[in-house]
Amino acid sequence: NRFGTPRTDTWPGETSLALQCVATPMNAGSSPVLVLGAGINGCALARELALNGVSVWLVDSADIASGATAYSSRLIHGGLRYLEYGEFDLVKESLAERTRLLQLAPQFVRPLKLWIPAASRLGGLTSAIGKFFSWPWWPAPVPKTGRGVTLIRAGLALYDAYARDPHLPKHACMPVSDAGALAVNPKKYHWLCSYYDAQVAFPERLVLALLEDARQVSFHDGLDFRVFTYHQATLSGDTVEISPLAPHAGQTATCRVKPAVIVNATGAWVDETLRRLHVESVRLMGGTKGSHLFTFHPRLRERLSGQGIYAEARDGRPIFITPLAQAVLIGTTDEPFEGPPERALATDRELDYLLEAVNSILPDVSLERSDIAFHYSAVRPLAHVSATNPAAITRRHAVIRHDTASVPLFSLVGGKLTTMRSLAEITAAEVLQQLARPVTANSRARLVPGAENYPAEQAAVAEVWDSIAGRLGYKCSTIAAVWQLCGTRSEAILASSDDRALLDGTDLPCSLARWTIQHEYARTLADLVERRLMLLYHQDLTKACLDRLAVLLAEAGHLPPEQLTAAVADEIARLQARYGKRVA
Repeated sequence: NRFGTPRTDTWPGETSLALQCVATPMNAGSSPVLVLGAGINGCALARELALNGVSVWLVDSADIASGATAYSSRLIHGGLRYLEYGEFDLVKESLAERTRLLQLAPQFVRPLKLWIPAASRLGGLTSAIGKFFSWPWWPAPVPKTGRGVTLIRAGLALYDAYARDPHLPKHACMPVSDAGALAVNPKKYHWLCSYYDAQVAFPERLVLALLEDARQVSFHDGLDFRVFTYHQATLSGDTVEISPLAPHAGQTATCRVKPAVIVNATGAWVDETLRRLHVESVRLMGGTKGSHLFTFHPRLRERLSGQGIYAEARDGRPIFITPLAQAVLIGTTDEPFEGPPERALATDRELDYLLEAVNSILPDVSLERSDIAFHYSAVRPLAHVSATNPAAITRRHAVIRHDTASVPLFSLVGGKLTTMRSLAEITAAEVLQQLARPVTANSRARLVPGAENYPAEQAAVAEVWDSIAGRLGYKCSTIAAVWQLCGTRSEAILASSDDRALLDGTDLPCSLARWTIQHEYARTLADLVERRLMLLYHQDLTKACLDRLAVLLAEAGHLPPEQLTAAVADEIARLQARYGKRVA
């Protein structure tokens, strides 16, 4: 298996990690670039570098996409409210990347119609003027009635102009009484504006697809591409030692490498990573904590009908209410946070704040604490600034070079899901300049694996599901469930096994779980439940399902058979403690 003895069912170009470390602990011929952090930015960068013929070693102290990527609002958007702070270039960049992702990753990124309710005509104009010009002396109170329809309409007009996307409808504004308007609180709101952005339901799956593309490119071009999850990198002189963080089956090897460049893409952990590498630096990160809750409330799901709401809470903070598979996502909060990012948890106060916001917008839904199915929280990887208003902290990204390091070292600061590709392109150019190599390629027009031959219309997608189901002997519901995670790669993945059994309480086949263990670096139950099979988002996750996954991990050599019962108990406890999710 990947962390122990060699197996015989590897993809082309894939070998045992243990064998890699023993056979070539030092790659003197072509030193790799070492990317620390396997979140959306780290994996997008690995892909960009591979496209430019650079060998990459990717290291993370946890799992792939296990930081802020997994706990976001799951939106691919231009940042409508950034216009209020005059960040027009960021909005333009974000909208351009939104358009690309809709075209290049349609299996993951899809258009989402959003409604903005407004209570007044002119609310927020005074405040917006001061924010736009960054006047610290200008009064900027939160308007009691929120941002008015005039301000919203002006922002949406700019948004449409910057987007120039012929595939998405333009914005519209109407009274709440119009027949086509989403039903919101008529006692509070008088107008509704609609516009389009996009949603990535499962960014974790997008990250894995980017990583797979990097692996395929590296194999094709003979590059040295390696992924180390649950490992820690330490720097001594010009040598990095990569060591496993915990004893797992077969995972004992330590690698040493002299990297050509190190890129610190650890997000909210950037400062901690620099300290561990003994690199002096001013404080770079000052992220805020954002919490979200999820509910399967039937009336709320029916009310949304596949659309979303972008409104304001009582303090002026933006609140999103968006459909997500069979659930509804509600977020987010924005609070200063100090301490280890991995300890960020949603508090009762934050959950009450979100519930209050929803019930103010949709009072007849009457959402209660008992309706919360689960929740999550994370620290945004934002730059450290002196802004007193967390919402005012810029979402811009930057590539910081550390001249005091013994190896050429860059840190990535800021950024968001939407701009991960453009940030990767910018960072790759910096790295290539350091390597004295030209930029020879980029991913601006490159499909993400699973988007090949993707049908243009949803009706055509359904026809493909029916066709695959007929050829492989699965129900169409199973093909649809796998398609949501893998796109057009679904048939090839399912055809690799004759096992047609399903995981208890789901439409997902055991063969998919087995495949992702073998080919997507899954090593623990948390990896499978939370970031590969996305079972966290299933309404009725069962212990029987976890038991079966534990057996599959044991069969792959990642879990000792005598630890199956304890591993399942630990994951049940983790789901309850971190997410408030109960297992049936």
